[in-house]
Amino acid sequence: MRIVRLPGIHHDANAVLLIGSEEAILIDSGTAWYQLLQQERIIGQCGEECKLREIVLTSRRYPFSGGSRAISKRFGDVPISAHHSAISSLSTGDFFTTWANRFDSDMPRFEVEGIDESTVKILDDESIEILEAPGPSSCNLLAFIPSQQTAIVGALLPRADRPMRWDVPTGNLVQGLESLETLRDLQSEKLIPMHGPSLQGSDHITETLERHIAALEEIIDSKGVLPRSWPKPAHTSLWHEPVPAWPRLEQEINQADGNNRN
Repeated sequence: MRIVRLPGIHHDANAVLLIGSEEAILIDSGTAWYQLLQQERIIGQCGEECKLREIVLTSRRYPFSGGSRAISKRFGDVPISAHHSAISSLSTGDFFTTWANRFDSDMPRFEVEGIDESTVKILDDESIEILEAPGPSSCNLLAFIPSQQTAIVGALLPRADRPMRWDVPTGNLVQGLESLETLRDLQSEKLIPMHGPSLQGSDHITETLERHIAALEEIIDSKGVLPRSWPKPAHTSLWHEPVPAWPRLEQEINQADGNNRN
């Protein structure tokens, strides 16, 4: 199995293409703004005869899900799956809980298959564990590939230097802390966040996650009050911006480069 990160452009979350010998799985789609480009990226990685088996969404939020319907149709109406709690929002095109309204966009409606807790999908005899990771939303999921010690975590870790938001529809601070602890316990060697390139190396990943966990623990101890130095998040933001800034080693070289696998 090849794991290819399709870097998010502008507000898009990273999408991840899992490519087997005969078929592929797409983890998250990005917004509807760049859905045609996303389709070309998928074809560029899999070839014109690409057999996309399914789309798995780690979040109902528009930056993760907005392009799903168009991509599904392009590849033969492939099924789209998400956490059970996201089904109502996605099937009705709800623009509040998906946050599409924050982007002045309509939310495309599409049918969704519910993912059971601790689902395991198989691609080329390699398992893909889909785990519940609430906090950024009630529907938040992460994907873990044990054979490659790789975690695809989406909104749970927006970027090494950006802690997640929980003060959003269906978000939960305490659950977010618990999900980060679950992610830390996986001891991944590679972690693909919501934005930017992958984090590499178990020591670096653990150190980064410990920083996020410690910050949330302090905020919980403060009864949910943010540090006074942290600015109010932007209208569309799904993360906080700590002040002083947290360190970040990873830098995106070319956000439009679908061949970037890091």
